[in-house]
Amino acid sequence: VWSTNTQHMHVLQGQTKERAFLENRTEMYSDVFTVVLPSVNNTNLTEPVNFTIQHKKKVPESGIVTCVFWEDKEGETMRWSVEGCWVAYSDENYTVCSCSHLSTFALIMQIGENPFLDWLNRMCVMVGLFFFALAVFTFLLCSWNPKINHTARLHLCLSLGLSHLLLLWNDRYLEHELACTVMAGLLHFLVVASFVWMSLEALQLYLLVRRLNKVQVIQRDGLPRLLLYLIGYGVPFVIVGISALVYSDGYGATEAGVCWLSRQHNFNWALTGPVIFLLGLNWILFCATLWSLRPTLANMKSDVSQSKDTRLIVFKILAQFVILGCTWILGFYQTNLFFQVLFIVLNSQQGTFLFIVHCLLNKEVREEYIKWLTCSIRSVVSPWKYNTLSQAVLEIFTVHCFVCEKYDHPQ
Repeated sequence: VWSTNTQHMHVLQGQTKERAFLENRTEMYSDVFTVVLPSVNNTNLTEPVNFTIQHKKKVPESGIVTCVFWEDKEGETMRWSVEGCWVAYSDENYTVCSCSHLSTFALIMQIGENPFLDWLNRMCVMVGLFFFALAVFTFLLCSWNPKINHTARLHLCLSLGLSHLLLLWNDRYLEHELACTVMAGLLHFLVVASFVWMSLEALQLYLLVRRLNKVQVIQRDGLPRLLLYLIGYGVPFVIVGISALVYSDGYGATEAGVCWLSRQHNFNWALTGPVIFLLGLNWILFCATLWSLRPTLANMKSDVSQSKDTRLIVFKILAQFVILGCTWILGFYQTNLFFQVLFIVLNSQQGTFLFIVHCLLNKEVREEYIKWLTCSIRSVVSPWKYNTLSQAVLEIFTVHCFVCEKYDHPQ
């Protein structure tokens, strides 16, 4: 008995859309059909059976055609499997599948990663990591200043920067089961933590705009630091802990050839669910912040100075859109090269936009840069002004103590 089936086709297509930006793109490349023989053991044939299957379209150069069947075992998740089936012959128009059993069959095609996208991703991530490092250095430099609270931004940089760094190397641990499991669990924690810190930054920005009705540096009277730590790292710790207790085998090597979360038992939703929730929360907070800024933008005058201020505020708003992770929604629209490139460029440069907005465009941070550079230049240049090393050391120590005393006891 030979029959076609469209239900399984929709199942595979739905799974494909969900993991489009995490794994190689997979497409259904033929009709789904079921083959059975009455009074015959369909699960274990004495000789393999060949099926000639027509392609829906020509196979691209980077495509790999695979023969699969619908596996439905008791107590396990239904899925497409390659066990007992292999490709006997294939060309642009059709494929001959050879299988040792009868079931529901289909052809799927996996399209490998575009070399250009892989190169672009690595280059953009490296640039983003450089600015993450600069931002972390800046926030640590300004951490003592009572006027500046960079707690959420600092830990956002640390979490997101580390996750980007590990994602560049996580395919190198596939042969080491324990290391791959730890890598997948650590990435789960860091990615969730990154989105939690984005949400905390969005919340603080919203509270600040409501109170001051303009965009500026978040003050110390924002959320308490202890509360930020409890939420920023407590929430992802609970999510990862519960996920590991429920299904400890969910972390490790995947079919995509990376250390990540398994799709078995829908375990990948331990990451996808929280990310979607936090992404939606960030969107709500960002829109609420824009609504609170509406009176300020409406009162902007058209003269040259006000025009510059308006352009700066618009740039900061667009940059905050990226910093708060709102552009991650592009991960659900990876159907063409344009959206793929846009997703890579914007989401790899969160550190760049964060450094520009909260460091370069921040007056108080720029003043800290000037003070730090001044002290550094004096420390390097002053030894050449003296005949003896002891005089140089004494001068450097005097300048350093004066600066530190001024910092520790601001007027």
